[in-house]
Amino acid sequence: MQSTIILGIESSCDDTSAAVIQDGILLSNVIANQSVHSNYGGVVPELASRAHQINIIPVVHEALKRAGINKNELSAITFTRGPGLLGSLLVGTSFAKGFAQALNIPLIDVNHLQAHVLAHFIREGKPDERHPDYPFLCLLVSGGNSQIVLVKSYNDMEVVGQTIDDAAGEAFDKCAKVMGLPYPGGPHIDRLAKEGNPKAFKLNKPQLPNYNYSFSGLKTSFLYLLRDKTADNPNFISENLADLCASLQSTVIDILMNKLKMAADDFNIQQVAVAGGVSANSALRQAFQDYGKKYGWKIFIPPFAYTTDNAAMIAMTGYLKYQHADFCSISEVPFARVTNKF
Repeated sequence: MQSTIILGIESSCDDTSAAVIQDGILLSNVIANQSVHSNYGGVVPELASRAHQINIIPVVHEALKRAGINKNELSAITFTRGPGLLGSLLVGTSFAKGFAQALNIPLIDVNHLQAHVLAHFIREGKPDERHPDYPFLCLLVSGGNSQIVLVKSYNDMEVVGQTIDDAAGEAFDKCAKVMGLPYPGGPHIDRLAKEGNPKAFKLNKPQLPNYNYSFSGLKTSFLYLLRDKTADNPNFISENLADLCASLQSTVIDILMNKLKMAADDFNIQQVAVAGGVSANSALRQAFQDYGKKYGWKIFIPPFAYTTDNAAMIAMTGYLKYQHADFCSISEVPFARVTNKF
């Protein structure tokens, strides 16, 4: 029986990545980061797309090399179609189209957010690997998204709750910036919070109906706290940095987990997963462990390698779609935003 070999390409933001999956097992996952954005406190779209143009061929070449796969053995090319930065997406989309046409093999488009959820199905061939059963809830948290997703199957996912303004990761980054921490701020807040008191400062927790989130009020209350305290003591931030980080992180996680618990109760679901860049946060991971024990949840936390943007999750999603001949036309174009179903 002929193997199914999928090449995945991810270029939605500032990481160029390529991965190879053979019969559901990950063979390689190569990521080229872009350090230039740290100088600007955020991703600069034009610089990102230019870097993708430089990186994509070497990254794909390296992914095939590490996998021990010749390009002529590929069954299909799968790529991130969106959401993301259009300039970055165009680079990956154009390369995938050209490569698929040159090899005369199918092309598979992937929703970036759907792929984050399906990262839980990536297998490395280890005996103890596990994944959620359908249906399950997934808390998808990153720099651009904070969503509660009801996952009914690989191709049937409904966003039942989401942020109405800033994402959780965005709140971390913006608050980190006003404290003088480097970009991206989330990992620095996580590190410093371990040394601080999470109850040192009380911050605003918005009260929204249903399962939706809001982090703009929290961000504003944090900014006002710094403004008022530094007016009395110019060294307030440096003297209280760990406590500030711990209080901010604890508040964000409380907001996320309270809505997730509400959704789990209402949908009567005990299988709960977390995905996205913020799922690398150590306190959020601990909160999942704690909630799992307290409420009898069967929890799923991804390996650190699959929390940030990566092509392994794109290839995995493409592999699942390939099983159902769910291919796309060469005429498909990238998109920047998504609806409540993907």
